[in-house]
Amino acid sequence: MVLLATILAASVAGLGAPLVIRRIIDHSLPNGDGRELNILVAVMLATVLGGALLGVLQTYQSNTIGQNVMYRLRRELYRHLSGMSMRWFTANRTGETLSRVSNDVGGVQQVVSESLGGIFGNLITATTTFALMLAMDWKLALFCTAFLPLFLIPATYVGNIQRGIVSESQEQIAALNSQMQETLSVSGALLVKTFGRADDEADRFNETAARIRALNIRRAMVGRWFWMSTGIVAAIGPAIVYWYGGHRVIGAESSPGTVVAFAALLTRLFEPVAGLMNVNVTVLSSVALFERLFDYLDMEQEVSDRPGAVPLADVKGHVTLEHVSFAYLRGQPVLKDVSFDVPPGQFAALVGPSGAGKTTTAYLVPRLYDVDSGRVTVDGHDIRDVTLDSLGACIGMVNQEPFLFHDTIRENIRYGRPQATDDEVEAATRAANIHDFIAGLPGGYDTLVGERGYRLSGGEKQRVAIARALLKDPAILILDEATSSVDSRTERAIQDALEHLTRGRTVIAIAHRLSTVLAADIIVVIDGGRVVESGSHQELLARDGLYARLYEQQFQPGAAAAAK
Repeated sequence: MVLLATILAASVAGLGAPLVIRRIIDHSLPNGDGRELNILVAVMLATVLGGALLGVLQTYQSNTIGQNVMYRLRRELYRHLSGMSMRWFTANRTGETLSRVSNDVGGVQQVVSESLGGIFGNLITATTTFALMLAMDWKLALFCTAFLPLFLIPATYVGNIQRGIVSESQEQIAALNSQMQETLSVSGALLVKTFGRADDEADRFNETAARIRALNIRRAMVGRWFWMSTGIVAAIGPAIVYWYGGHRVIGAESSPGTVVAFAALLTRLFEPVAGLMNVNVTVLSSVALFERLFDYLDMEQEVSDRPGAVPLADVKGHVTLEHVSFAYLRGQPVLKDVSFDVPPGQFAALVGPSGAGKTTTAYLVPRLYDVDSGRVTVDGHDIRDVTLDSLGACIGMVNQEPFLFHDTIRENIRYGRPQATDDEVEAATRAANIHDFIAGLPGGYDTLVGERGYRLSGGEKQRVAIARALLKDPAILILDEATSSVDSRTERAIQDALEHLTRGRTVIAIAHRLSTVLAADIIVVIDGGRVVESGSHQELLARDGLYARLYEQQFQPGAAAAAK
């Protein structure tokens, strides 16, 4: 309402100058009234200054409202996308997602900020101006504005053409961003260089960039003849006023002041009308941006809090899978009727051939995916009936390829618990057997790890990630191949740390290297998405099943028999 009041006041103030001009020409000058002339000129200057100040205020208010709208849109879009399941993230390209969040939102921001005040301002200005013109000389007003509706149809046509161009342009920009995100990252650059594909990638980039250039040129040229015609009409408008109005003055049907004021008012009328037509084109061409954004906002979050979900409290860490089945793609099950139980504080290991479903099984516990049938429980609660925040708070995870931010070692570790003190960070690194390494660096804990932690070795990144999880101090700790990238000495150090860490917390470890799980309380053997064996190391060797065969493959022939 404040914005509308400001717009209305600015529009009314803008009408003052033409009225003053008419009074000067029709009264002050013919009567030789210098005092009235001085007053009217002062009034004209005041209305011009007041209108300018109101215009500044209007711009501030409309941009503030527009920025608030964009802030909420960005916030909701980020929150919505961050709540999507891992299935969605693995199915979509990061570069395209970033393009929609940045480029598409940026395009919408321009439309909202410029059009919000423009629509109301131009509409009110055009209405008040036309009303004054009708009051002054309705015949002259109708004659001078009769052709304006003819421009609405071409404006709509131009907007629809630009809508298609914008849609295609944004798709090409998303493709360009995806290529940059993939090939200019550390991993992508390494692949491009080692395979000698730099020229090929540059050619592919050039082709996409050239398509974007052509689309932007086409968008800029669409409707140029239309806008040129509106400009010509606006330029010759005063001539039409003086021609028709002059004849009315000669016929004693109007006054010279009215004609001069009309010329000023017509110019004032053309500007908002042209602005409204331009807004129409801009909004129509930007519909593609809104469609792309709302495609994301309208997507259903596969994993979300159920109505009535309750927070987990006083978590002990009792994890149970009951007849769980799961498929990434319909009709292609990855897990089939998986059941096992991990009591609180025990160390459970998931082993089996590559592709057996070990990682998928572990990912179901923090509810990165939802089961298709069966259920996963923590302390007897179906994890779908508890809040995601409380479930995430009680689970820590170290992935096979840990992700580190381009920040210091200290801040990467503190990500597990932002309020942790430096002493607590150091305690976590000592438990992960990496404190001595960090202390020996020139920057110590303030050393930057680089993009995705590439300044650290694989084993160092693993131990930093373990320290991060330990700092969180979760009731349940999931280790997905946590020792896959370390040497034997580092592996032994991590194992020693894990032996102490299993006290008071549940650990689920996924491993191909069976040397890391020999001390597990329970070993669950998965093959083809099914649990085929479970028990302790000695029990599984005694059964001479799949676990015994995997053990023999990794160690010396006959070692299994000797271990029995």
